[in-house]
Amino acid sequence: MEKKTLLTGDRPTGPLHIGHYFGSLLNRVAMQDEFDSYIMVADVQALTDNFNQPERVRENVLEVAMDNIASGVDPKRSTLFIQSQIPQIAELTVFYSNLITVNTLKRNPTVKAEIAEKKELFGQDGESVTYGFLGYPVSQAADITIVRAHIVPVGDDQLPMIETTREIVERFHRMYKTEIFPLPQAKLSDSPRILGLDGNKMSKSLNNAVYLKDSPEETIEKIKTAKTDSGTTIEFNPKERPEISNLVLIYSLIHNRNPKDVASEIKHNTYSEFKLKLAGDLNRHLMPVRAKRAELEAKPHYVKEILDMGRVKVLEKAEETLKLVREAMKINY
Repeated sequence: MEKKTLLTGDRPTGPLHIGHYFGSLLNRVAMQDEFDSYIMVADVQALTDNFNQPERVRENVLEVAMDNIASGVDPKRSTLFIQSQIPQIAELTVFYSNLITVNTLKRNPTVKAEIAEKKELFGQDGESVTYGFLGYPVSQAADITIVRAHIVPVGDDQLPMIETTREIVERFHRMYKTEIFPLPQAKLSDSPRILGLDGNKMSKSLNNAVYLKDSPEETIEKIKTAKTDSGTTIEFNPKERPEISNLVLIYSLIHNRNPKDVASEIKHNTYSEFKLKLAGDLNRHLMPVRAKRAELEAKPHYVKEILDMGRVKVLEKAEETLKLVREAMKINY
């Protein structure tokens, strides 16, 4: 049987952290034999809220690619590519923009949440939201359908984006009386979401993450200063004790065990003892990832060659897709 197509990716606004690693990188590595996998470095999407600092995006494209490869993404089994190098995505975004209303985009729960986050962090109001930011669910729909993906691994906060894509696909098919695209399905990760070391959402902008590229010493210092609470015992109780529970969760993911089970084994440790143990075990777990990453950093030309091979493959598939779209829309002059 022909493999189904999978598309996933990362925004290059910084190197990837352990939230990405446990929440998505390990999953895409596990799925790369089952699916025809495409992994996109979403630089255009990153520019929707970094348009005034494009150097930040540019300098992190290779960082994100290296983090993927170091974590086990095999360029022979998965296709890594840079979003902006596929101009057909932009063309498809324009076509799709006629199939969805502004009000629908404004009601998108993910967009609303990100606008609220911007307001809280940076004091931005709704009036300062750009057309590009408001419309990035349309761009995401183009990302997914340009390779005619069946499966899109996402966190639950991204489910509204998949619904928007499905809505656009269904409208396209109804309007142009054709069946070009699969109706994409979301694939949720089984891994619980890791919080940042300050108890907030793990985020590059909040500087509250352990990055895959961090040194062992940096990792130890970050874990040492991680927020806990005023309790005296270690337990896994995310609702009432989220900070210490988050550290227990990270520990359980390292050892691939139930967090309640590991919590019962270490409940008599002091916080400082547990943090040192957690940092040491995390460093050991990430040692092969960091070793591979160091190799890649020493030969950036190799990473660029991988991305270039991905560009060639995706360009061919993207032009196939656009040929079908133009025919359906009667603009294949």
